[in-house]
Amino acid sequence: MSFIAIERVLCGWPRFCRKLIITSRSLTSDLWRALVKQPGAAENVGKPGMELGWRSCFGIHVSLSKASVVYVGHRRYSTYEKTSTQILTKLFPQTSEEPNDEESRERRKLEEEEELKEMERAWRRMKLGFGLFGIGGLLFSFWAIYYFGKPALDEQGNEVIDEFSRLPPVKQYMWRTWQSVNHFQRFIQEPSSQKLLPEPLQAPYVQPSYTLVLEIKDVLVHPDWTYETGWRFKKRPGVDLFLKECAKYFEIVVYTAEQGVTVFPLLDALDPNGYIMYRLVRDSTHFVGGHHVKNLDNLNRDLKRVVVVDWDRNSTKFHPSNSFSIPRWSGNDNDSTLFELASFLSVLGTSEIDDVRDVLQYYNQFSDSLSQFRENQRKLSEQMHAEELGKTSKSRPVVKNWTRGFISH
Repeated sequence: MSFIAIERVLCGWPRFCRKLIITSRSLTSDLWRALVKQPGAAENVGKPGMELGWRSCFGIHVSLSKASVVYVGHRRYSTYEKTSTQILTKLFPQTSEEPNDEESRERRKLEEEEELKEMERAWRRMKLGFGLFGIGGLLFSFWAIYYFGKPALDEQGNEVIDEFSRLPPVKQYMWRTWQSVNHFQRFIQEPSSQKLLPEPLQAPYVQPSYTLVLEIKDVLVHPDWTYETGWRFKKRPGVDLFLKECAKYFEIVVYTAEQGVTVFPLLDALDPNGYIMYRLVRDSTHFVGGHHVKNLDNLNRDLKRVVVVDWDRNSTKFHPSNSFSIPRWSGNDNDSTLFELASFLSVLGTSEIDDVRDVLQYYNQFSDSLSQFRENQRKLSEQMHAEELGKTSKSRPVVKNWTRGFISH
């Protein structure tokens, strides 16, 4: 079919629908005339052998043997006509063909008045809902001020004197409520304890020289969810070797913003040998600006010997000089980041550096810290190899060589 034919069909479709509606109306009106206006129709209703004739808009003569059949047909057609006309009138008001008589205008007026009344009833219900909500909120506010603002009681039931006891009663309740709100806000934003880790081990116990703080999500494991299996966690290649090597030089701590109900069973399965010494979860973080930040000041460790490995710089923005960023793992099987990271941390641990922040700041200036570490290791290896060759190929003194040759001759 060509584009011209398609265009003709689309353009002629509204005209065809209009003709169809007019035809249905003509059929129903002719049927009604045949039933009502034909002489003797009322007397012949129900009599056998009597026929009523009528002509449609197509010019086809139809004979019916019973007037009851004609009435049923008219009722069905009139119902369909009314429904279709109402739908088309609402969708396309400009194509409405309803009669513009007094009865139609009165019906439309009644419908508009009914819609206005329904809108007024809906508006009254909405105002009533807002009023009840406001009254409920006001009553809850008074209850909260009374509950959180009342003075504390001792064991004997006497009021405890505080810094607000000398103020008027209303101000006392207001200030105590405000203090409770601030305390709750600090409880959400600040860590649960000022010392997240215990004191370092004393002799004869061995305390590692450095502390390694690890993020678990997308550093050690990667979460994956499907309809069939739900949540699953994929272990990053090299995790076992990484934890084993780092445990020789570092006190390993997992510090994450995830919930403990997820982290603890996951670490039990990930680290059966117990290389990870401490586990810190969301309640140990500092919530600032919509991010859970790891506040290293609460670790109870010397920050000169703390290394944080994470892919998110916002989580360590309080102490960027202690962080070592690595690429975020997305679950690929050919990843080798942990092998390279184990080499870097092993070199750092065996170097006995007093302040690791100097080394970390040097590598943080590069976009790919591990690539730069590999490059530095390659240069150092070439330099050591060249020095070793220089030592082995160093010739003996010329005088001694000439004397030995002269004597031998």
